[in-house]
Formats: sequence, C-alpha cells, structure tokens
Amino acid sequence: MPLGQGFDERKAIEAILYVAARVGDPGFHRISKLLYFADKKHLARYGSVIAGDDYVAMRLGPVPSNAYNLMKAVKGVELRTNGEEAAKAFAVVDDCIIKPLREANLDYLSEADIESLDAAISEFGSLPFQNLTDLSHDSAWKAADRNDRMDIEDIAGASDDSETVVSFVRDRRAGRA
Repeated sequence: MPLGQGFDERKAIEAILYVAARVGDPGFHRISKLLYFADKKHLARYGSVIAGDDYVAMRLGPVPSNAYNLMKAVKGVELRTNGEEAAKAFAVVDDCIIKPLREANLDYLSEADIESLDAAISEFGSLPFQNLTDLSHDSAWKAADRNDRMDIEDIAGASDDSETVVSFVRDRRAGRA
C-alpha cells in the first residue's frame, strides 16, 4: 500500500539517469535493484520512497513498477505510458542497457534522494547480477506473491531497524507523522 505521495515520473526519470551515469552495466535489472535499495534506505531514514513508485515482486526480485514501465516504453514496448519524457532523457541499447542522453537534473532530486541513491550505488552498484538478485530477495519480496505488488510496510520491515521504520511508516499512513 503506498504512502499517498503518488508516482512522480520526473523524479523517476532523473533517478534512472543518476544511477545509469554512475554504474557499469546500467541495465534494467541493475537500475531496478539499485532503485529498490535506495528506496529502502530512503524509507528507513525519511519514511518515504524517492519517486513514489510501487514495487512488484518479480522472479528476479523487486521491480519499481512505473520506472520499469518507463524503461520498457523507451525500449519500444507498448504500455499505458508513452514514455515521451523518458525518451528525451535516455535511450535503451542492446535490449536493456540505459544510455543517458543528458545528465540527471538534480533540481528534481532532494539531498535526501541523492544521499540514498549514492548509498545504494556505493554499497551495491558493482555487485554481479546474481548477488543483486539474491540480496533483493529479502523478507518484503518473500512476503508478496510473485508478480504482485509489495507492501510498503513489508519493505520497511526488511530494513535494519525494522520496528522503528514500520512504526514510522504506519504513522505516516495514518497521517500522524
């Protein structure tokens, strides 16, 4: 269940660009996992996720649903989103590699967003495909049915300080924080 902030396509595009410019092999998988790890860090520290995306428990781990759809739209897969803004920002080459067409516009990302993205890139950015997959198969991913949306409280519960984070997320949902 989302925290009510709604998906911010512009922030998602800028986050994709930010990550793609800072890692080797910026494929859909790596970017999806790094966005997930960044969102977990952001959620633990600030009680929200960067672009307000929902995560889906796919076979290879959590996928940011809307950001993934933007990447697929730029690739040419027909979806509800037309991906026009994303197509101006990045291209998809070799079937799944994000090639930035410009630098990320940091005016759309807060210091907290950048801090969380940098932390995820530093900790997980150079890990091999299988390690990223394995690490993303956390308790939140396991709690969801395959191809089903992951609950934000489960994602919060998969953090290092899970009790505090889950309580914070519950308070935010209830409008108490």
